[in-house]
Amino acid sequence: MKITIVSIIFFITPFVSSFLEPARPYFQRTPQTSRCRSKFSMLDTSSFKNGLTLEIDGAPVKIVEFLHVKPGKGAAFVRSKLKNLITGNTVEKTFRAGESVIAAQIEKSEGQFTYSADDSYFFMDMATFEEDCIPADFLGNTVQWLQAGSEVGILKWNGKVIDVSVPKTLILEVVETDPGVKGNTVQGGNKPAKLSTGAVINVPLFIEVGEKIKVDTEEKKYLSRAESGW
Repeated sequence: MKITIVSIIFFITPFVSSFLEPARPYFQRTPQTSRCRSKFSMLDTSSFKNGLTLEIDGAPVKIVEFLHVKPGKGAAFVRSKLKNLITGNTVEKTFRAGESVIAAQIEKSEGQFTYSADDSYFFMDMATFEEDCIPADFLGNTVQWLQAGSEVGILKWNGKVIDVSVPKTLILEVVETDPGVKGNTVQGGNKPAKLSTGAVINVPLFIEVGEKIKVDTEEKKYLSRAESGW
């Protein structure tokens, strides 16, 4: 009988000890939390330069302008102009000299427009061959420069597409325009022309349907006839 009681006590002791141990606080910092925090790249105002991307108030921004100021009295500071890479809005913000900020983890890649369906546009990453689906309203006026096979630049922040851009200049075909008139020169006036991507721009009167022209996508204007070999 004594052996049985001893055996029972030996068996239940570990469970009793475990029950009596103080519980670890639920929000206690763990090594995993520290690793999560370390993924952010920190820098300070001494590293500022135009074009640098930061994460401010939970959004990616690009430094457009900045100025280090050392007043006669008081602490030095940095005055900056920042462009929000999601909304496109520009704001001014002042930082203390030496203040730490988070460097935004922006990924840049090359993509290719493949097709559109139901007001969505699909792009293939040229490096990974993964596909991104982007709503037409997000792309805005960019869609007027897209046709199957168009190459684009893609920016991602935290894995989310925040910008799709086309090259500043493109070679496109004229698909609709009034007939050209003999004798007209570049200075002879302009007429509207519809391009293969759907964009409509003004072109010289001598340009005809089927011609390929060089256009400025930012200014939405005709530059020249395409050189042979394009």
